This record gives sequence, structure tokens and C-alpha cells, in this order.
Amino acid sequence: MEVKGNNRRWLLLAGLVAAVATGVAWILLNGNPFAGEAKKATPAQMAAAMPGMPMAAASPTPVGSAQETDVSIPAEDLDRLHLKFGKVVQAAVSVDVRVPGTVQPNAYKQVHVTPLAGGVVTQVAVELGQAVKRGQPLAQLFSRDLAESQTAYVSTNAELEAEHKKLVRTQELVRLGAASRQELEEIEANHQVHAAHVEEARQKLLLLGLEEQQVADVAAGRKASTDIAIPSPLDGVVTARNVNLGQVVIVAQDLLTVTDLSSVWIEANLLENDFGAVRIGTLARITTPAYAGRQYRGAVSYIDPQVDPQTRTAKVRVAVGNPGFALRLGMYMDVLFTNSVGATVPVVPKQAIQTIGSTSIVFVPVEGEPGRFLQRTVTLGEETTAGSRVREGLKVGERVVTDGSFLLRAEALRQHP
Repeated sequence: MEVKGNNRRWLLLAGLVAAVATGVAWILLNGNPFAGEAKKATPAQMAAAMPGMPMAAASPTPVGSAQETDVSIPAEDLDRLHLKFGKVVQAAVSVDVRVPGTVQPNAYKQVHVTPLAGGVVTQVAVELGQAVKRGQPLAQLFSRDLAESQTAYVSTNAELEAEHKKLVRTQELVRLGAASRQELEEIEANHQVHAAHVEEARQKLLLLGLEEQQVADVAAGRKASTDIAIPSPLDGVVTARNVNLGQVVIVAQDLLTVTDLSSVWIEANLLENDFGAVRIGTLARITTPAYAGRQYRGAVSYIDPQVDPQTRTAKVRVAVGNPGFALRLGMYMDVLFTNSVGATVPVVPKQAIQTIGSTSIVFVPVEGEPGRFLQRTVTLGEETTAGSRVREGLKVGERVVTDGSFLLRAEALRQHP
């Protein structure tokens, strides 16, 4: 019986403590009804008063949707700011990308000169950097291959002549009935084979560099030539020379390089972030510090389909004319790509844009209220030659502060810290 009495006393005491705590919490939240306008308790105070009870989540502070803030400048200070204004205009989107480039030869107009037969170099007629014309002799070889080819031509000519005489005799015998038709057909076939061999030997001599008259002289038994002249394949400049007098060379060895420099390639490395702004046909304006005030213009003719894994760039090529050969191979160039998308969009002058943190703002004057401006948050797109593209916050025709907008930004931060 005594134990039950003690339990009852503890239960009554716990109920009394809970009632007192509830009363204190009510007074803290709603104020003392006997103290008039008492200050209400905060959720933190309530939590401290009732450590065992869960606290309701605090309601989030409503964020205003307004994107404008008033900024007022006294009339006596307005003139001192020297503000200037611009307008949001409709303009074609034009994106500029500037990258460094170098002058490279036009690979379609560059030829590596190689001999068609081996031999010993007996003459080199040109120097490095010399301008040459198509067909002009560049070097000369003493060639055993040429001598053997001429001997083969003379031999096949003699065999063809013998076969021709045999064919004529057989035709006469067939006419007289002294030879069969089968014998004539065999001789005619042999004659055609020898004629083909002669033509093959003749074409080889022409391929090795002999002229028609020289080939005729060889056929007539006159003195054969043992020298091979290596002509220039095109008009251009000798940009590489790998041969000297007395050198022994083989077939297809690279002796000289002739490049037509009337047009060159400007090659640049384009970052992959700019792939969307540059494409085939994009116009390029090219300058170089070597020639101040001179510009070269062209269009993108090639973009490498592969990206360099180290630099994350792709090669871009622009072909330009090279009057006077002013552009030298390897020169550094400044390449400005201008890409016009074609669509017209709202554009705001760049001077009007200010930033606060990561937010872009502009200042719009209030019509009819001098000295009052609206600080407006805007969403911008890519930068163009006319300004920055406006995605949200401004309409075409609206006036904005350009020069002096940074002074208004400072004043706005002072008025609304």
C-alpha cells in the first residue's frame, strides 16, 4: 500500500511540472495577459523553455518577386554624374572569336620534286628561296637507268623491224600459196607484241624526261643522252632543298620542294568551347603585327574532325591570298572569326551592364521623374559586336544608363546595402 501511494505522488508531481511548463510557454508565445503588449517569444525561446517538445519549423521568409529597386539621385547631384543613355535595339546576333594562328603553305599547291630514276647529281640549278617557273630545270642526273632504257628502246626497235620484214615476206608467200594462213596469223601476233614493246620503251624514255626529238634521235641510232633533267612541276618558290652536286640519289627520293605562295593557309587552334560559334564558311579577319593596318580576309574552309586530347582544340583552316609573298611561312597571325547567326534579337549596350555578385543589372530612367532610376535585374546571352543579347528583363526601345552606370551602382549599394 505504501508503494502505491508513492507512485501516485510521483505521477501528480510530473503532471504539475508539465502544466507549469505549458503555462510558461503560452505566456512566452502570446505575452503576459496582465502586462499589456508584452514581447512574444521566439521559436528558439520556446525550445529553450520546453526542451523535451519538438519545435515547429520556422516559416520561410517570403522572397519578393520584384526585380527592380528604386535609386534616387538629388537634382543638384544629377548633373555632376554626367550620365549618358542608350537604347535596347534589335540587332543581328554576331559572335566574335579571336585566336592566334600561323601561316602554313597551301598543301594543294606544294610539290615534293623526286626523280623517276636513280643516278648521280651532276647539276643543281636553283637555290633555296628562288622563284621558278613550270618546266624550268631544277637539277640534272647522270643516270644508268636512262642509258639502259635507251638501249632497250633501240633493241626493241630492231626486233620490231625484223618482225615487220618477216610479216611482209609471209604475206607474199600466202598470196602465192607457199605459206599457210596459220603461219601468217602467228607472225602477225608476234609483230603486234613487238610493237607494244617498242611503245612501252618509248613511253619510258618520255617519262624519264627525254623530249620527242631526243627519242627520235635514239631510234635513228644517233647519240643517246645519259642525263636526266628534273623540271619544276609548277610556278612557285623553292622552299626546301635536299640535294647537292655529286650526290647519289634513288628513285622517288625527295630532292626539292616547290611551293606556290600566291595563296597560303592560316591555321589556328580553336577551343572546343567555341565550336558552336565557328563553322565552315565563317568569315575571318586576319592581321599581323608585322604589317600594321593591313588586313587579310577569308572564310573557314576546313575544321579538323578530331580534337587534340592534350589541348582540347581542333585545327581550323582559312585560305587567303598572298600578294607580293608578304606572308611568310610560320608567321604568327591574329585571327578574328565573326559568325552572324542571322536572327535579330534585343541587344543592350555593354557599358550599361553592371554586376553585383553573379547578378547582371542595368539602370532604367523613370520617364517624367528626373533623378529616379530603376535598378533592374536582367538575364543576358552571348556578347555580340553590338552589345550583349538580352534574354529577360528589357524590351526593345527601353532607355538605359550607359556612361556613369557604375556611379549609380555605387549609389544603389549605399541606399540599399
